[in-house]
Amino acid sequence: MTELLITRPEHDDTTHYLSNWSKEIIDIAENKNIKVFDINREKAIKKNVELRLNKMSCDLTFFNGHGDFNVIGGHNNEPLIIGGENEGLLKSKIVYAISCKSAKELGPKSVKAGAISYTGFDDDFIFVYEPEKISRPLNDNTAKLFLEPSQLFMKSLIKGNSVREGVDKTKKLLADNFLKALNDNDRDSAKYLWWDLKHFVSHGDVDAKLQ
Repeated sequence: MTELLITRPEHDDTTHYLSNWSKEIIDIAENKNIKVFDINREKAIKKNVELRLNKMSCDLTFFNGHGDFNVIGGHNNEPLIIGGENEGLLKSKIVYAISCKSAKELGPKSVKAGAISYTGFDDDFIFVYEPEKISRPLNDNTAKLFLEPSQLFMKSLIKGNSVREGVDKTKKLLADNFLKALNDNDRDSAKYLWWDLKHFVSHGDVDAKLQ
């Protein structure tokens, strides 16, 4: 059985949004008979992630959280995956990280350590949201411009598309939303959608698919 590990810390506004927007991925995966390990909130710490990655195959890993060039963060920004320390845990896995900058250095290191592919952002992932919608993030249409494309990559993989196809679909939706924001005279959103589009990258075998 295909396995998915997903981390969903929720300790600030950004991670609160990412976590809530990722819930649909869990439902879609389970409907495809994928076994899901959801490491949520205060459970999203290094010890728990390492234990799960060591114990199970977790063919697909999906990280949500803050990050840096060499780090994926979890609850309260505790480092989960650190380049030069434990990226070998990602061996034989298709990896997706909505974690700022991590695809710049950690991505290539993970592939060198045996990850099938690593997709994410090689600089900051930026999204605009409406503060009055913080308690109802799924109803935030401004955030939707950014978070719907970011989730599309995972949906594409789960539906059997290759990494390359998922990247292309995500970039197309970001580009479409960029034009929509321009037409709506929402220049802040347009600026950051273009930024995210430019910094969305993939390393490794882009022709890989879930088996």
